[in-house]
Amino acid sequence: MRIPAAPATLPAETSPVPLPGWDPAWSRLVPIQTDGGTRTLHVLDTAAVLDAAGLEPDGTILAVHGNPTWSYLWRSLARATLDLARAGGPVWRLLAPDQLDMGFSERIAHPGLPHPAQADDDGYRTLGGRLTDLDALVSALGLDTAARAGHPLLTLGHDWGGVISLGWAGRNEDLVAGSITLNTAVHHPASAPLPAPLRAALAGPLLPGSTVLTDAFLRVTTALGHPRLSPGIRAAYHAPYGSAARRGGIGGFVADIPVGPQHASHPELLRVSSALSGFGKPALLLWGPRDPVFLDGYLADLLERLPQADLHRYETAGHLLAEDVQIAEPILAWAGQVLDGTARDRAAATAVGPTGWDAEASSPLWSFLDQWRDSAAPALVDMAGDDPAPVGWDRLAAVVDAVATGLVAQGVRPGDRISLMVTPGRDLTAALYAALKIGAVVVVADAGLGVAGMTRAVRAARPDWVIGRLPGLSVARTQGWPGRRLSVETLPAPLARVLGVQDSLYRMALAHDGASFTPVPGPSDPAAILYTSGSTGPAKGVLYTHGRLGALAGLLQEVFEVRPGSSLLAGFAPFALLGPAIGATSVTPDMSVTRPATLTAAAVADAARTGRATILFASPAALRNVVETAAALGPEDHAVLAGIELVLSAGAPVHPQLMRQVSALFPAAQFHSPYGMTEALLLADIDGRTVLELDERGSGGPVADDGVCVGGPVGPVRIAIAPLGADGAAADALLEGPEAAGVLGEVVVSAPHQKAGYDRLWLTDERSKQDTLHGRQWHRTQDVGHLDAAGRLWIEGRLQHVATTPDGPVAPGGPEARIDALPTVSRSAVVGVGPRGTQAVVAVVEPAAHPGTRTPRPGLAPTELTAQVRRAAAPVPVAAVLVTDRVPVDIRHNSKIDRTRLARWADGVLSGGSVGAP
Repeated sequence: MRIPAAPATLPAETSPVPLPGWDPAWSRLVPIQTDGGTRTLHVLDTAAVLDAAGLEPDGTILAVHGNPTWSYLWRSLARATLDLARAGGPVWRLLAPDQLDMGFSERIAHPGLPHPAQADDDGYRTLGGRLTDLDALVSALGLDTAARAGHPLLTLGHDWGGVISLGWAGRNEDLVAGSITLNTAVHHPASAPLPAPLRAALAGPLLPGSTVLTDAFLRVTTALGHPRLSPGIRAAYHAPYGSAARRGGIGGFVADIPVGPQHASHPELLRVSSALSGFGKPALLLWGPRDPVFLDGYLADLLERLPQADLHRYETAGHLLAEDVQIAEPILAWAGQVLDGTARDRAAATAVGPTGWDAEASSPLWSFLDQWRDSAAPALVDMAGDDPAPVGWDRLAAVVDAVATGLVAQGVRPGDRISLMVTPGRDLTAALYAALKIGAVVVVADAGLGVAGMTRAVRAARPDWVIGRLPGLSVARTQGWPGRRLSVETLPAPLARVLGVQDSLYRMALAHDGASFTPVPGPSDPAAILYTSGSTGPAKGVLYTHGRLGALAGLLQEVFEVRPGSSLLAGFAPFALLGPAIGATSVTPDMSVTRPATLTAAAVADAARTGRATILFASPAALRNVVETAAALGPEDHAVLAGIELVLSAGAPVHPQLMRQVSALFPAAQFHSPYGMTEALLLADIDGRTVLELDERGSGGPVADDGVCVGGPVGPVRIAIAPLGADGAAADALLEGPEAAGVLGEVVVSAPHQKAGYDRLWLTDERSKQDTLHGRQWHRTQDVGHLDAAGRLWIEGRLQHVATTPDGPVAPGGPEARIDALPTVSRSAVVGVGPRGTQAVVAVVEPAAHPGTRTPRPGLAPTELTAQVRRAAAPVPVAAVLVTDRVPVDIRHNSKIDRTRLARWADGVLSGGSVGAP
């Protein structure tokens, strides 16, 4: 089907009406020589504005839009480049053409729009033609001459503009300093179907009807915003396409999608993808995974072709990434690194930094497995499995080597990513250490994230392999997770076929029993990607090297004096896996790993008895339930618990009253509450005696200072403070030692065992790093607090939860601790409501249940409770007190409060909305 040709060529023009966010001074018309004649492009160009300000560009960013957008896509980047230049930063000229037949550029009269199966290019502009157009623009503006003279040129693209910009960069590598792309694709596997939206648009008669004769394709595309675009912004995108005569380029772009070898643009696309595979300049990929067109498989292909690329995934964003998030920050930060020569490839992000303790010198995690491979002493006790009988070091070492040999036989190679969908216990331990010895990178996403959260995490990590039990493999199949699949137990053949399972670990252990495996990786090689709890946003993948995990194991041994023969009863999943690495028997109690509060006193006693446990590690929520169920214990159980020498509790502050109760249950144990996070699992530590001393000086919690005291730094760990400004933002400069005492700020740490980086979150990783103090590598934790005169750290909440009042920033931890000490309160949250800088402090409380008393209804708190909370929170002024049935907390720790959610709820209630549940 063909569309009647336009009656004549439509000239290029500038927008006849004002557009939101668009400066008319950016518009210019540029004639180019292409197709044997002169054509005119409308171009966004900030050169005139820079020239008027007397600013000479340090470099140029050449940005290419896709279909059906136009250079309006880059308006926020244009404004950001100018703001950066005026602030004294690098001066970037942004140049963004509207492609021919698109935006406000010239429309070319043509004989019609053929169906793509006709494989000719007489009716629309092909990929090759658009690359030629970009050549012509670069030549017309002298960008090629400037680049050869040393003027940095970066390319940037989106959608099919990404194909064009990457293609141009690939064949002009001598001219470009680097390349950036948003969601795009340069290769589509012949065996894979096109994404559904493209199949629909290309379907015979629908092509002209949906793209040219009507604005359906345009409307669908501009409806893809997350959040939705405002009416004004959508109208601006539609402005150049008000009639069928102006929409021919939209249909032409769709018709030019190379759907197969017969398509006219297919050879050119092959040349683009081939050239990109050899592209050696720095690259940055920005990706919105909620894209119905450019799926994650296209991203995986780009990463294979550009292994040096830095990548940032925005988990909540989609196809219109430039509208969904602020792309200017990562683009300009990365461009600055290109400009000063410090742009790094992804591999360099895992390099071990100068942290004051050489992580390269730490022992491998499997050292004790190799050292004690002839010992029958117990290495594992799995009370949650089918057989609680101890597994000796000799048997564990043999199984690990057999499974490692089997995995290699299946095709697992160093650097492959393996998602482990196995609950803690003997099977997970064997799989983990086998993968580590191979040099594979284990991906661990907590089941507490839920199916949706785990799916996001797995798709972000994009594992090559998935190892799981039946429930995990079933989820992998139904959710379409990437990766070849292996089961733990050997499944019936029909079930294995349905799940796509290739082999089982049990079969490998039998088939390769007696094999000896020589470890492959070195200290700087990547070892694991551990996902955060997702309590403050989408879960983040935290990358660790072998050296850094080895440093963590060494620090645990040093700080807590773990001796050979110790036995670790771990009620917290991450530490259940460290037993073999620290030379301790690893005992897994009978509990749900996704619900720490399911750990009972009886389960602890049974596990301690069987595993002869000397150390207990459990979260405060788990310990609370242990105390509450202790009445079921008998004399023999109490005797077993008296053999515990050390109780560790982390993940949340431990209330002094709970600490007293636990100490009574484990009378011979020292109590320690370490402070850390997924990004650095052990940073500070406080012992029970200190907590109780502080409690006696405080009022119901360790609150002699505001917040919760987590103790002093351990081993080689350094802690500094980045002071908060009036706007709640943390300063770049760091304070350490006596000058940091009493200063509220973001907690910044440096340790040999901290993360090597965030996985595929380039901007998050850059934000978290700090290299300005003593040449050390620092990590910004986003926790806020202060150091006291004794050098102890007090945590007062999270950076994003700081209320910004007219009198300055208010961290929630201090007032919350004082409110929580009230007998009428079970749990509280302090949030800021209103515009930043003028926020009011609101306290949300979950009332304590007392026999014979009536619990207040959700909404505004009763007068007496309000008065109690305000007195407790002083000197922080509380504008309002609200009651809720439940303060929402995370699943993993059952303690991290979702204050952002509560702030939205409080704002709605105080604005007269329905109360409901937060």
